[in-house]
Amino acid sequence: MIGRIAGIILHRARDHVLIDVRGVGYIVHVSERTAAGLPPVGQAAALYTELLVREDLLQLFGFPTMLDKEWHRLLTSVQGVGAKVSLAILSTLAPDGLGRAIALGDWASVRKANGVGPKLAQRIVLELKDKAPSVMALGGSLTIDAGDLIAAEDMAVGGGAGGPGIEPGPPAASARGRVDAGPAESAARQGQAMADALSALSNLGYGPSEAASAVAEAQAREPAAAMPALIRAALRLLAPKD
Repeated sequence: MIGRIAGIILHRARDHVLIDVRGVGYIVHVSERTAAGLPPVGQAAALYTELLVREDLLQLFGFPTMLDKEWHRLLTSVQGVGAKVSLAILSTLAPDGLGRAIALGDWASVRKANGVGPKLAQRIVLELKDKAPSVMALGGSLTIDAGDLIAAEDMAVGGGAGGPGIEPGPPAASARGRVDAGPAESAARQGQAMADALSALSNLGYGPSEAASAVAEAQAREPAAAMPALIRAALRLLAPKD
């Protein structure tokens, strides 16, 4: 199983990228959102991957973070959701938006993705309502960008200068500079805040679905809320109404 690839981009398109890994070119299918965040041709890139095996076909699908990959796995567990539909959903709704839509029963947001009709959108929300909280709870722990790991790898071999058996590559900044760190860090913080809030509510005895719904609604109202504020807001939503 190929779980991650890192190399030089030889070609990029709206829905796939060709990455050279030590002389072998891998075609990796990606969402439009992922494609837009990749660096130009000739620069380094890394993606977490999922290998689809069929009788007459092998396809690699790539994701910028493990959280995207976990959502892909969850989406494709729903009947009628293939890999391409999953990528379309992830392109329309980032992981945090998808988790919020499912927790709130907002199938209309899922419906906005190409290839998703009303019935399929409702099925996705219904079938994943109880499963989504487990992925949402992973939050920031899985939001490390695969491309950021290139920097660590370069440092391990002397800042990219190369070592025995290691071919020198472009500076790590070329891979990391493709995305504004601000939005990425903000998304990671929001994901971690949601994960911590879900964990706290679970420890207080709330069920996964009701906790996820309350946290999602609280974060929708105040996206930048820190974990304590998110927990307080969710508890207010869960409090018995007179």
